[in-house]
Amino acid sequence: MQLTALSLNHKNAPVTVREQLSLSRENILNGLLNVASYGADEAVLLSTCNRTELYAAVADVNEGNENLRRFLLDLTGAKNEVADYFAAFEGKECIKHLFSVAAGLDSLVLGEGQILSQVKAAYAMAREAGVTGTVLNTLFHRAIAVGKRVRAQTNIDGNSVSVSYAAVQLAKEKHGSLKGKTALVFGAGKMAQLTAKHLAAAGAGQIFIANRHIEKAQELAQLVGGKAVAFDSAFDCAKDTDIIVTSTGAPHYVVKLWETRRLMTARQGKPLFIVDIAVPRDVDPAVGDLKGVTLFNIDDLTNVVDEHLKEREHEAVAAQIIVNEETTATVTKFQYLSFRPLMALLSERAERIREREVRRISGKLPDLTEDEWRQVNRMSKMIVRKILRTPMMRVNGAAGTKDGAFYAEAMQKLFRLDTVGTTDAANSSAKDWSESEENEETRYYRFQKQ
Repeated sequence: MQLTALSLNHKNAPVTVREQLSLSRENILNGLLNVASYGADEAVLLSTCNRTELYAAVADVNEGNENLRRFLLDLTGAKNEVADYFAAFEGKECIKHLFSVAAGLDSLVLGEGQILSQVKAAYAMAREAGVTGTVLNTLFHRAIAVGKRVRAQTNIDGNSVSVSYAAVQLAKEKHGSLKGKTALVFGAGKMAQLTAKHLAAAGAGQIFIANRHIEKAQELAQLVGGKAVAFDSAFDCAKDTDIIVTSTGAPHYVVKLWETRRLMTARQGKPLFIVDIAVPRDVDPAVGDLKGVTLFNIDDLTNVVDEHLKEREHEAVAAQIIVNEETTATVTKFQYLSFRPLMALLSERAERIREREVRRISGKLPDLTEDEWRQVNRMSKMIVRKILRTPMMRVNGAAGTKDGAFYAEAMQKLFRLDTVGTTDAANSSAKDWSESEENEETRYYRFQKQ
């Protein structure tokens, strides 16, 4: 089984492409239930405003990646050319990439903390769909631990800025100051909450909150001292609004061209500043062509973020060291796990031999008591365990080293472990092994008598 990941993110794809791959929780769960038909033995699907990534365990990476690309296109309905934007990570690079994502090193905003929660949520959904196993359970447990370790041992998130903070900073740059300015926020989710808080902290005079569920809008409005407005009539209060920030999960535009054109007529030339931090986008791109409208989307926040980058460069170096260290340790762990079927086969085979020999001798020792038979069983088990202890320790110690393949091959040949796989596979060859061993044992005793 091989580990692979397909990633489409803010580094390799613009928002016009990323929004085609944006997925809701329901779509992710439905997709994961069908991912096995595309050749994935295990899978986790991560979808955020800045990335869509599919992590999978497959039998063959080359064939698997092609099938997984098709899976994502089929699931999202995206155009075929979108597949050209996917970056593929395999084996060790897949592990390192996920750890970097969980640590916040691959985020638009270096060190931002929300991504770790999103990684946890993606893994939880995959577990809920029943499409994870030993490989991805091991990988994601480690990734979450790495994300926590980076934040505990470095200050990478201490000076970081969130996307919502960057959006408000951009508004401040354009207006000089937000004191006394009126803002309208579309949405009441986590990103919208942070945006509203940053607007309030920046001194915005009036903050309107529009959300399809008015109760959530009211909760957020109360939190920031703003006012909740009905979603469908939000533009009624936008006549005197200076700033609009959109952050909804709507699959369609919530700020439409015709509505904005009518709004700008009512504003009589007063300029309007709009920041769209949603993916898929909330604002029709054509709105930016209207006279008096300045429109920015999430990709336009890069310059704001870059200005704060130097403050976090030192912490990023420390975080990268942790990621590299954890990647090496996890690669070693996976190499050890690859030996487990081999060692299980050896243990099972030795146990079958032990049981057969105990049964064989039982007919010759009819007078042994039940307690004496327990002692015989215990002694025979200890003999098997002690004989296997050294080869087991050697193989275990060789995991992750250049000698690993040598010991694995030697173990297979010396103990005739031709079938490396599940217990069922081992048991299916038990009869052939037993007959072969009986012949060898007979030849051995015949040789001893000569």
